[in-house]
Amino acid sequence: MKFKSIFIIFNILIVFFLLIMVFMPLLVLGPGFSAGFWRSAWPMGAVLAAMLLVLDVFYALNSRLYRLLEREDWPALSGYLESKVIRKGRYSSRLVRLLANTYLVMSDSAAVLSLENKTALARPSLVGKNALVFGVARILSGDTAGAVNFFSRMLEKEAGKGRDAQWIRWYYGFSLLLSRQFDKAAPVFMTMVFESPDALITGLSAYFLSGTLRKNAEDSSGCGEAAEEGRKRVRKSLRTVSLWKKETARLETEVHAAILRKYFDEAGNWLFEST
Repeated sequence: MKFKSIFIIFNILIVFFLLIMVFMPLLVLGPGFSAGFWRSAWPMGAVLAAMLLVLDVFYALNSRLYRLLEREDWPALSGYLESKVIRKGRYSSRLVRLLANTYLVMSDSAAVLSLENKTALARPSLVGKNALVFGVARILSGDTAGAVNFFSRMLEKEAGKGRDAQWIRWYYGFSLLLSRQFDKAAPVFMTMVFESPDALITGLSAYFLSGTLRKNAEDSSGCGEAAEEGRKRVRKSLRTVSLWKKETARLETEVHAAILRKYFDEAGNWLFEST
């Protein structure tokens, strides 16, 4: 649904409730008793009116941003956000994340890294909050060693919360694998297989343990066993490949996960190959 349509729907709902508060007492209680109801209910009406005002002001201030998002005009969107963030110095978490994601959609990894440097000077805390997109930009640019160092620093700083923190750790292992540091990658993925509450992280970790790491790590003992344990955990959680695909489809709306689409398919085939 378009942003404008959502905005109109919310406006209509708020106005509808305000009209009910004004006219329903007249119809149900009559003019004589309506004044008492209005005196007791006016705070709720004031709250609804304030919500309507805030909503309208917010949309007015961000209408251009929403229009560019709806049109998927990425060059124009990046220019608009650069004006807000870089030239005007409005380094908010939302705008920095949106600008970084826009650069990634445009396959401009260099611009993402440039934004990271500027953000680190202006608001250092936002680098950790957007660690996934900044780290993935290094992978996309082919700088796997830089990705290893970046994600390692983010782990030391305990960057990210909840699911993001899990993915930061997983991308650290993935960066090690891409840079052919197989003996360091294997323990990371083994830990994720046994401890991660996320079925996608568990499944991807098990998949790489079953193939690339079991074949290439010097000390591959335990890789096969861990991979099978990961497969069991995923099957217990998601049960069918269709459910796996639904979960991956949800994650693929996150720009950082776009590079994993191929691996999602391959891992799904391996995880559910006998079902």
